[in-house]
Amino acid sequence: MKVLLINGSPNKNACTFTALSEVEAILNKNGIETEIFWIGKKAIAGCMACGSCFKTGKCVFDDSVNELAKRLDEFQAIVIGSPVYYAGPAGNLLSFLDRFFFVNSAKLSGKLGACVVSCRRGGATAAFDRLNKYFTICNMPVVSSQYWNQVHGNSPDEVRQDLEGMQTMRTLGENISWLLKCIEAGEKCGITKPVYEPWVATNFIR
Repeated sequence: MKVLLINGSPNKNACTFTALSEVEAILNKNGIETEIFWIGKKAIAGCMACGSCFKTGKCVFDDSVNELAKRLDEFQAIVIGSPVYYAGPAGNLLSFLDRFFFVNSAKLSGKLGACVVSCRRGGATAAFDRLNKYFTICNMPVVSSQYWNQVHGNSPDEVRQDLEGMQTMRTLGENISWLLKCIEAGEKCGITKPVYEPWVATNFIR
């Protein structure tokens, strides 16, 4: 079992990384392999709604979105981490996720999803809500914790002083570990993923 943790902060080893690392430590303690993937500082193009991916199965922008998509079969769960900017996730991360989830929705179905957000003071729950919507549109069970998955602080040292926030990260790690093991046990007993009906898309225009 392996969990992908996406670091959506432009600062590689800052507050968001500190929160993700706390989740990662618990996953590793439970024998689960992990990888933290940093999206980097370079500009990431947003989705242009060109429809090319319907024909080719990959995004027309051949960057880290396609690079990571090739490896999706390695992971059974995805944790997205973001700083909070203007009560929302980082813009570069949203551009990455819009394209990543749109191209790979079928591959993501059935994988566990969770997100964590890091803020100095406010806006965390709005950013948290925005990120969870990626999971709930792709048939991904969302893993919860003892509180909304947020940490507070203006530096890694301050984040570590947020005792409840760090505990929330550890609890999230425990819950992901537990659910992954439950799914693995179910598969050994012949319990498989649901078979879904063909998608019916409507736009309410008659």
